[in-house]
Amino acid sequence: MTSRDVPITSSELANLWMTYQEKTMILRMLEHFLEHADSEAKQLLQNHYESAGKAIDIITEIFKQEGAAIPVGFTANDINKGVPKLFDFLYDIMYLHMMTKVEMSLFSLFCGISYRSDINDLFISWTAESQALNNEVTQFLLEKGVLVRPAFVSMPKEVHFVQENHYRKFGLFGEKRSLNTIEVSLIHHAIETNLVGMQLMIGFAQVAENKDVQQYLVKGMKLSKKIEVDLGEFLRHSYIEPPATHAGKATSSQIAPFSDKLMMYNTSLLTSFGLGTNAIGGAFSLRNDLPAKMSLLAKEIFTFAQEGGKILIKNGWMEEPPQMEDRNQLTQ
Repeated sequence: MTSRDVPITSSELANLWMTYQEKTMILRMLEHFLEHADSEAKQLLQNHYESAGKAIDIITEIFKQEGAAIPVGFTANDINKGVPKLFDFLYDIMYLHMMTKVEMSLFSLFCGISYRSDINDLFISWTAESQALNNEVTQFLLEKGVLVRPAFVSMPKEVHFVQENHYRKFGLFGEKRSLNTIEVSLIHHAIETNLVGMQLMIGFAQVAENKDVQQYLVKGMKLSKKIEVDLGEFLRHSYIEPPATHAGKATSSQIAPFSDKLMMYNTSLLTSFGLGTNAIGGAFSLRNDLPAKMSLLAKEIFTFAQEGGKILIKNGWMEEPPQMEDRNQLTQ
């Protein structure tokens, strides 16, 4: 019996379905970026566009073989071509940098919960693709001088073990210890992601047609700014400047390249990613004030995510994931 003779499991169906949603959304975003990309950025965008298209074709074929309905995802109806660009100077590559981080996280997770060998091989290959592209765009942005490296640090000459609980504690009036490198790296990542996300919310809010969507995206813009400022204070206290860049801003265009549905889904995806980042940041920090702040921010992010879900449902934009059989109904 080959792996293809084994039906796909519920988790494999879910993984493929979620990947289909994300990849079809990415295609529409890249179509707008490719319309306005300069020659240097265009090849990176085109490579990812072709990769995403191949992934969608593979998933579609698997669904057909399994007798599963093909998801709607995001189609030509979700993009308006021939409109002014919504983002300026290298934002397309900065967005791709952020989304490859999302894909690396998603696909490595899906590897661990896929059991049929051919499905698992797919997610292994897509993880490797996203890692390779992330490295390409990282080096591209570094060469352009628009991506800020995390703070450099003196190399440790000795190994130490924590001897006192004071290492974890902080006092309202006492001096906090300097951040360790694990804490700095997690804060840097969260700020870097929120800076790109904030510009995305600004651009989306300028062009949203639905008033509820527009107001929601303005909230997202303000929440991203709050996260960036609050976490930046931890770095400044240790005399480390938070990451910032002059590139990748929203333009003044108020003509929508994307449907409100697509913009809401993109926001929802990044909000979920932000919740995961906060959870990891809190779990790996050894200074009590940082997990406390992460928990407060996570609560705000969760509330924001819940509100977004309500807007998606209200407008009929939330595609329902494949359901398990309702045994209660079937046995009535």
